[in-house]
Amino acid sequence: MFAALHTRNYRLWASGQIVSLVGTWMQRVAQDWLVLTLSDGNALAVGIVMALQFGPTLFLSVWGGVLADRYDKRRILITTQVAMALCGLVLGLLDVGGVVVLWHVYLIAFVLGCASAIDAPVRQSFTIEMVGRDFLPNAIALNSMTFNTARIIGPAVSGVLITLIGTGWVFLLNAATFTGVLVALAMMNTRELFTAPPAERGKGQVRAGFRYVWGRADLRVLMIAVFLVSTFGLNFALSLAVLARNTFGQGADAYGLLSTTLAVGTLAGATIAAKRRTPPRLRTFLGAAAAFGAFEILVGLMPTYLLVAVMLVPTGALTLTFTTAAMNILQMSVPSEMRGRVMGIYMLCFLGGTPLGSPVLGWLADVLDPRAPLVIGGAISLVSGLGAALYLMRHAKVRLKVRRPDAGRYLPVFELHNVVDPHPVVVCDATEQAVEAGRDSRP
Repeated sequence: MFAALHTRNYRLWASGQIVSLVGTWMQRVAQDWLVLTLSDGNALAVGIVMALQFGPTLFLSVWGGVLADRYDKRRILITTQVAMALCGLVLGLLDVGGVVVLWHVYLIAFVLGCASAIDAPVRQSFTIEMVGRDFLPNAIALNSMTFNTARIIGPAVSGVLITLIGTGWVFLLNAATFTGVLVALAMMNTRELFTAPPAERGKGQVRAGFRYVWGRADLRVLMIAVFLVSTFGLNFALSLAVLARNTFGQGADAYGLLSTTLAVGTLAGATIAAKRRTPPRLRTFLGAAAAFGAFEILVGLMPTYLLVAVMLVPTGALTLTFTTAAMNILQMSVPSEMRGRVMGIYMLCFLGGTPLGSPVLGWLADVLDPRAPLVIGGAISLVSGLGAALYLMRHAKVRLKVRRPDAGRYLPVFELHNVVDPHPVVVCDATEQAVEAGRDSRP
């Protein structure tokens, strides 16, 4: 379960990340709450700040992937982490000084988004350089465990601190937490890194990355599904804040608790992923996408705050299964000289739709109901998973088969079989999907 931690460089990275990510989640909650406070509860304003923060992904993430393929990833990460720390510092000083206004938050969110857009593909493609190919699936799962452990701690702590000392000090604390990851990067032994030969400089490298992804049916389906689910389904930063404040009349601590229960589910999913002996396959990804959509709809329909919190746990587990499966498929199936660009395209699909989805979902929450982002986003996610499976059936020579449930299961198992390869490429086991997706170890 913790095999990747045998690598010293990865131990340093994981320990630095847990400190930094706690601060990142503290800031996310504080930023959303500050925007709601400055805008008198306007959900559209939260959508706008999210659009500004994730908008740079549209034009910078792929170039970040190009930089990752060409240059020293560790040095790039040091630069981007310093830039993000400065964003937290400036916003904290403005807030503590009592001079912050809404446009300050918008501007700093945009600058933070620029640094994050470059950082994300570099950080994702740096994982294999720390641990090598053999430990990569375990390291990806442990990254998710670290991320979601911070996601449990950060929002809960942030909600309490906002109530006690205000949002400004939370931003300043976040700036201080970047020290952990910067020290970890500085202490790494560069001779122990599994570095790949840098890609040669040349024209058309971004276009080459897009051609490579579009030329593979599996990656094409994966990227489209990631874009739709991430743009409309993974909207919890907006939907939970609006739901807590405008539907249930709760404060920042209640919003933080909802974020924490979601993270409990994702941490459970990450624990299962870390124990998995074989990397997840495309069937796990598609099944998790559809099941996630169904559970998100249920979250949006829950009548009480407590039931929403309870339903967020399995929803979080499916979120993690969806994202981890996508990451494993991409990193394990692309050549090293193309990995940075492919991860850049992945981050473009994963975050690039947020500038489109967040304002639309925020507007729907204002004009329809605060529950609308969850219900509509869940429906789009469900259709995306099922639609991707149907696409494979029509264009990738696969056929649907239904077999009887094994012992201990109560529902049938639906499999998509390639007409040439007898092994199923997509499986949706309705009994097991929300608990342990992709456990099957067949080739």
